[in-house]
Amino acid sequence: MAPGHDEAQSFCDEILPRVSRTFALSIRLLPGTLGDAVRDAYLLCRIADTIEDAPEVSATEKAALFDLLAASFDDDATTKLLTDRLATIGGDAAHVDLARHTDYVMAAYGALPDATRAHVRRWVREMIGGMRKFVLAYPNGIRIQSLDEYKEYCYYVAGTVGFLLTDLWHEHSRTIDERRHVALRERSRAFAEALQTVNILKDVARDATHENSIYIPEQLLRRHGSTHASILAGAPNGAALETLVQLAWHDLDEATSYLLTLPRRAVAIRLFCALPLLFAYATLRDLTRSSHAVTKISRREVKSIAVLSALSIWSNSAVRWLVKRTRKGPVAVW
Repeated sequence: MAPGHDEAQSFCDEILPRVSRTFALSIRLLPGTLGDAVRDAYLLCRIADTIEDAPEVSATEKAALFDLLAASFDDDATTKLLTDRLATIGGDAAHVDLARHTDYVMAAYGALPDATRAHVRRWVREMIGGMRKFVLAYPNGIRIQSLDEYKEYCYYVAGTVGFLLTDLWHEHSRTIDERRHVALRERSRAFAEALQTVNILKDVARDATHENSIYIPEQLLRRHGSTHASILAGAPNGAALETLVQLAWHDLDEATSYLLTLPRRAVAIRLFCALPLLFAYATLRDLTRSSHAVTKISRREVKSIAVLSALSIWSNSAVRWLVKRTRKGPVAVW
C-alpha cells in the first residue's frame, strides 16, 4: 500500500536533517509548496547519490536501479519495485534509511502541482542519466580523466540542480519574471557547480577511501607528477588541486552574482542561496590555508554566518561585504 500524504510528508521532514544539516537549514527557509518541492527534489537527488555510492552494488545493477528511479516518476508500481530492490542497499545509515523509503519521497513528490513536478522530473532525470553514464563508464570506481570530463560530471550531479532551482524560483516567486529568469539561468550552473567543487576538494581522501571514487582529473595529477594511485595511497597533490581551487573561486564569484541577481524582495530564496554559498567560501578559504588538509568550519562560524546573512540579505552591498569578510577569515559575531 502506498504511503498516505501526511505520513510521506512527516518522513521527508524527519529524514532531511539526517542526510544534510546544512541544506535542511536552508530548505526550511522556503515557504509552502516551494519548500516542499525543493525538499522532495533534494531527497530524490540523495537517493540517486546513494545508489551511485553503494559499495556492494555492481555497475550493471546500479544502472538498472537508475532506470527504475527514472521510471518511478510516472509509475507507482515501478516505485514499489525500486523500493523493494533498495531494501538491502548498503552505505551511510541515514542515506540507507532514505533509499529504503523511496516510496515515501515519491508520494510526497506526487502531491506537488503539475508544473512543479514537471521541473523536478526533468532535472532529476537528467542527473540520473548522467550518473548512470559514469557508473557504467567506470565500473570499478569513478576515475575522472580530464578537466572537460570533470566539468561534465559536475554538470550532471550539480549543474542540473542549479537549473532546477532556478526554474522553481520562476514558477513560485512573483518577483522573478521572465527577464530575471533568463538572467539567473545564465549563472545557475556555476552557482551549483561551485558548491560541488568545494565539496570534492574537501573530501578527496574520503571519496577515495570510502567510495572508491577519484574526481581529481588524472591529467592534472600527471602534469604535477602524481596519479590516481597516489591519491589512493593517501598522497594528494596540492599543485594538481590548485586548478580546481581556482575553478571553485571563479564559480563562487559567479554564484555571488547569481545571488545578487535575485530580487531583494525574494528574501527566503536569497537567504536559501546565501547560506550554502557563504559556507562554501569559508570552507575553500580554510582549505587553501591548510594545504588542502581536511577541514570543517566551526559551529560558531556557521551560526555567525547565519545571523549576518539574515541581517544583510535585503542589501546587495551588505551581501558583498559579507562575502569579502568571509573570504578574509573566520566570521564571528560573539
